[in-house]
Amino acid sequence: MRKTVQLAAALPAVCRLGLATRGNTHLRREDVEYAIGRGVNYLNWCGKSDGMSRAIAGLGTRRRDVVVAVQFQARNAEEAEREFDRLLDELKTDYLDVVTLYYVEAEHEWRAITGSNGAWSLLAKRKEAGTLKMIGLTSHQRELATSWARQVVPPGERSSSPSATPEVGGSVKEELVAATHRHLDMLMIRYNAAHRGAEREVFPVTRELRLPVVTFTGLRWKALLQATPDDPRGFSPPSAADCYRFCLSNPDVSVALSAPGNRAQLDENLALLEDWRSLDTVSLETIRNHGDRVRRHAGEFW
Repeated sequence: MRKTVQLAAALPAVCRLGLATRGNTHLRREDVEYAIGRGVNYLNWCGKSDGMSRAIAGLGTRRRDVVVAVQFQARNAEEAEREFDRLLDELKTDYLDVVTLYYVEAEHEWRAITGSNGAWSLLAKRKEAGTLKMIGLTSHQRELATSWARQVVPPGERSSSPSATPEVGGSVKEELVAATHRHLDMLMIRYNAAHRGAEREVFPVTRELRLPVVTFTGLRWKALLQATPDDPRGFSPPSAADCYRFCLSNPDVSVALSAPGNRAQLDENLALLEDWRSLDTVSLETIRNHGDRVRRHAGEFW
């Protein structure tokens, strides 16, 4: 099982176990710095001032070794410009590595984002200027997300020239041109042992497009850590580390985000780093079966 991945040529390789904040967690600056010291260098910031934003702002020369991803709320260009500049200011950085258009759940939202005055146009300009490396999208709508991932920017709206594409032949060149001009460089999708629909509806597409996938909700809001009424005799629920190990055992997952609420939970998650291995066949089947039971009993989860 790979421990690191390079999401784009312009970015440093990152540990596949990422760290996220949600706005309701209590990681301190020193906790985030501790995680970075342990080798976690993909940071997904929620956009609200917290320990992660303070840690990023204090990175100094270490900034180039960390990939900073931010959840982006704006839908139109004016809002996007204000939000982008605010994020740079708070993080005390002159560039962002990844912006993920946050929780895009409907076609009309996507049309607004990619329309003539949409947020995507501003992000594309920032990407061309070098102050943004990748444009991603976060969604629970798997089929919609993959349809958007396939979309290519119309020629008249492209900010970069296809002539920059290497001179190669036939379908390879066409594929490179398409990749250069897609709206999205990454998808961020829910995936865990209880919610495995991405295996059918997302990963085959992202594999074909060679598009990185970042996953969230690896613990299914901690339900995977708990017993269910249908558990077989003697069964013990998996640890947090094994829940993330399940996600990372899938080679289609580039980065699996953990979002611990405090230092104790962070330590539980980081235990994976000291025992880095994929799940064996028996363990994989066991956690999948547990995920099925959790899905039946844990209540609705949109």
